[in-house]
Amino acid sequence: MTIKLLLADDHVMVRRGLQVFLSTQSDIQLIGEAATGQEALDQVGVLQPDVVLMDINMPGMSGIEATKQIKLLQPHVKVIILTSFSDQDHALPAIRAGAKGYLLKDIEPEELVRAIHNVHNGKVELHPDVAGQLMNQYAEAGQESSPTADNALAELTAREHEVLRLIASGKSNRTIAEELFISEKTVKTHVSHVLSKLGLTDRTQAAIFAVKQGLI
Repeated sequence: MTIKLLLADDHVMVRRGLQVFLSTQSDIQLIGEAATGQEALDQVGVLQPDVVLMDINMPGMSGIEATKQIKLLQPHVKVIILTSFSDQDHALPAIRAGAKGYLLKDIEPEELVRAIHNVHNGKVELHPDVAGQLMNQYAEAGQESSPTADNALAELTAREHEVLRLIASGKSNRTIAEELFISEKTVKTHVSHVLSKLGLTDRTQAAIFAVKQGLI
């Protein structure tokens, strides 16, 4: 299945670079580009992309406001913020606006492709710094461990505990595989088991759960 992608960024060189790279991906089709938030909003209505790669700082309507409007008018469209800003003043409002991904422009190309696929499939993709900010907010809410949570943790194997702790530290599957000296495929299996046993849907929820339970 081909993912229809719209790219919104006010820098021509950024758009051209991503255009060249994405043209090498057989299952991702770049169907349009926008240089402003308003353009992105208009293009979404006309082109009906599956995923929008959205910059934050653009002339006129910001990427955050454009994301909010897109989610109101086209809730099925998934937005990934691709920016240079990792601070919470940008990241948290973007996530509240409905972005399902928040990535930095120094991301490796193969990681960007993986993130596009994951967000398209309903998962959340966050840069580790942003995930850490979210986890701190949840931790500050002061939610204590519950018997249900304790029981769920008891279901995890020792290796699954390790994987959960590393997820909460913002590590990618590749990095976890390297640290535990196992294959990336095995890590994916462990992550799947962790999510299933804890009744969670994605890595961000798992990371927040781990912080609440004092695992890191």
